Amino acid sequence: MTRGGGGGDTISKMPDVEESVPPKYPGDSEGRSCKPETSGPPQEDKTGSKDPPPFLSVTGLTETVNEVSKLSNKIGMNCDYYMEEKVLPPSKVKETVHNAFWDHLKEQLSATPPDFSCALELLKEIKEILLSLLLPRQNRLRIEIEEALDMDLLKQEAEHGALKVLYLSKYVLNMMALLCAPVRDEAVQKLENITDPVWLLRGIFQVLGRMKMDMVNYTIQSLQPHLQEHSIQYERAKFQELLNKQPSLLNHTTKWLTQAAADLTMSPPTCPDTSDSSSVAGPSPNEAANNPEPLSPTMVLCQGFLNLLLWDLENEEFPETLLMDRTRLQELKSQLHHLTVMASVLLVASSFSGSVLFGSPQFVDKLKRITKSLLEDFHSRPEEAILTVSEQVSQEIHQSLKNMGLVALSSDNTASLMGQLQNIAKKENCVRSVIDQRIHLFLKCCLVLGVQRSLLDLPGGLALIEAELAELGQKFVNLTHHNQQVFGPYYTEILKTLISPAQALETKVESV
Repeated sequence: MTRGGGGGDTISKMPDVEESVPPKYPGDSEGRSCKPETSGPPQEDKTGSKDPPPFLSVTGLTETVNEVSKLSNKIGMNCDYYMEEKVLPPSKVKETVHNAFWDHLKEQLSATPPDFSCALELLKEIKEILLSLLLPRQNRLRIEIEEALDMDLLKQEAEHGALKVLYLSKYVLNMMALLCAPVRDEAVQKLENITDPVWLLRGIFQVLGRMKMDMVNYTIQSLQPHLQEHSIQYERAKFQELLNKQPSLLNHTTKWLTQAAADLTMSPPTCPDTSDSSSVAGPSPNEAANNPEPLSPTMVLCQGFLNLLLWDLENEEFPETLLMDRTRLQELKSQLHHLTVMASVLLVASSFSGSVLFGSPQFVDKLKRITKSLLEDFHSRPEEAILTVSEQVSQEIHQSLKNMGLVALSSDNTASLMGQLQNIAKKENCVRSVIDQRIHLFLKCCLVLGVQRSLLDLPGGLALIEAELAELGQKFVNLTHHNQQVFGPYYTEILKTLISPAQALETKVESV
């Protein structure tokens, strides 16, 4: 990552398994303090989705447990977990205070004799950041930085008006070039061309902030296996404490898995390893009931997770083992809903424009961007949103056909296209229903076979949203995989009561 600085028993393991913090500007301060605000310890992004609800809505769970569980759960669910600086719209107040600090520094350095008080505070802060970027074994560099930025010596130089700010800044740049990750090379090189000491220090603080985030992510990645195991054990232990006090705590979870088993008994298998998964057709429910496939713990659990995407997530009988994941499930459900509508729009649109337009990735991407932006209000105002989509999409197709010298849509075709697009607003719309079934089929395949393998044989009509499906599938697999690792022992005991001994022998419960 840098050049110097930078289980438990459960149901058979499912295959394939970004957090952001708002940046702190180095010059933020109140008034004219000589100490700029630099990037501190990573903080959770408060600008995105709401925090998940308490781990379990039962008496006795403290806020401390909830907060630790949330962070533990996030890191544990995602082996590629990382933090990044999020570029936020500039605040006028923040920008004013930010600029005021650096203007104040410039005034101090330009004074006769120069005032080095703020410069000393900056250099002290820079020294602390550089030392924080070192690994334990880098003792030689630690000694070198301590000597080059000896604050007692620098104070003496400042008192005699001999503090060489630009020289020290250049030294810091050389050290940054040595410690930074390759991704920061270009930013550090740009700073080398700055001769103004104030602008140079300003740039140094900005890049150092990013380097600190690089080190945080390097540390997280290094410790991730340990954090993941801790997350699993911690969440399970806390749940067990509550279960000891409230033995009925798994009642809703038992009902949830019981329903999943019943659904499988009445439904045909839809994601075999070798058959064509692009078909949504299958035996009738009666045929499936007469010739049911042997139930397996893994398939019951998969069906249970899929059922949650169809639930009212505010249901009072929500499984106790998934309360921590309720908010994330709501986000996945919303994403699935929007993808269903988007894929339906693209499928209808492609039937009117042929392979010429939809053979162009640029055209498809443009249509997806238009559709996605216009569908933001679909949940609250479906008819209005889809009307706007139908108008924009038909216009885009008409104009693109003309631009390519092809026959543009006739008035009848345009009316028919808009009419079919507007019908997508209805839940019972046949195109929308089929797409919804196929996305659920894809997600089921992701749980059973893994995301990458499922992408190799996408159900019909989903190829145009492959990238979006891959993202949705990976999020769903991450969530369910982590939940399965934490609560697998409880699921195993429940499923023993739902699956006959003969069936249970056919599917061995494995350890993660």
